[in-house]
Amino acid sequence: MRILAENHVHLLDPSELMRPEPTFADKNPSKFRDYSVDTTDPLKERVRQTYRQMHLNQTVDFVKSRRNRWLKFDTIKMTVREALEKLNDLVDESDPDLDLPNIIHAFQAAERARAEFPEHDWLHLTALIHDLGKIMAFYDEPQWAVVGDTFAVGCRWGDSIVYREESFEGNPDGDNPAYNTELGIYKPNCGVDNLLMSWGHDEYMYSVLKHNKTKLPHVACNIIRFHSFYPWHNGGDYKHLEAPEDAETKKWVLIFNRYDLYTKSEVVPDIEALWPYYQTLIDKYLPGELEF
Repeated sequence: MRILAENHVHLLDPSELMRPEPTFADKNPSKFRDYSVDTTDPLKERVRQTYRQMHLNQTVDFVKSRRNRWLKFDTIKMTVREALEKLNDLVDESDPDLDLPNIIHAFQAAERARAEFPEHDWLHLTALIHDLGKIMAFYDEPQWAVVGDTFAVGCRWGDSIVYREESFEGNPDGDNPAYNTELGIYKPNCGVDNLLMSWGHDEYMYSVLKHNKTKLPHVACNIIRFHSFYPWHNGGDYKHLEAPEDAETKKWVLIFNRYDLYTKSEVVPDIEALWPYYQTLIDKYLPGELEF
């Protein structure tokens, strides 16, 4: 995967992300992230049911219990390569765009970042490992607590969350006055770093990186932490909770999303041929065995 560098980054016009860009994928970007409901379509129904379970069960108490479970980092020790290769056996049940093993998507994203920013090796690696937290799915964590878009818990759910109108029905936080207001447990402009996020691979991998003292820059860790927080960086929700410094995080996440989203296709990269380059980046920024 490619890693972006912090210097000489070009700020993208977010509207570009919505325009057809044949250089980014072999299908029109307007065809990505299609969450329309069609109960006769097995893929769409799988995605919808995954989000239904997520939105029903992701509460403040649940998130705290998952943090208590996973942030002890005592599940397994493995190298980045071993973790990536484990993703050979994972198909993301929340993804409406691709039905291939996650490792393929990792290299697709990394290669696109590398092509766009060849001088920014940290971005290449960030793209390669951005979904690595999904290994939780191999250790008894249901996919609805691993994959998919994330959102803040402890306050009113954002309006742009996928399947928002119906999928939260029955979630007890929706009836809790401590959690169902616009601010909930937060203060205005507290910053996204201080939000309690729904539990998933983003927050977990961010925590794994920090725990293992990665040499990746902090902005790389934030890209991983918030890349699935679409209701914020893409949907425009939670602005009342933003701090001024969040603008930099959002800028980088929007840049990264060009590689995360629009590279998903059936075109499979030559992973074996790419390993030597990416192993040098792993050795530089995340060497040896990591504690997961």
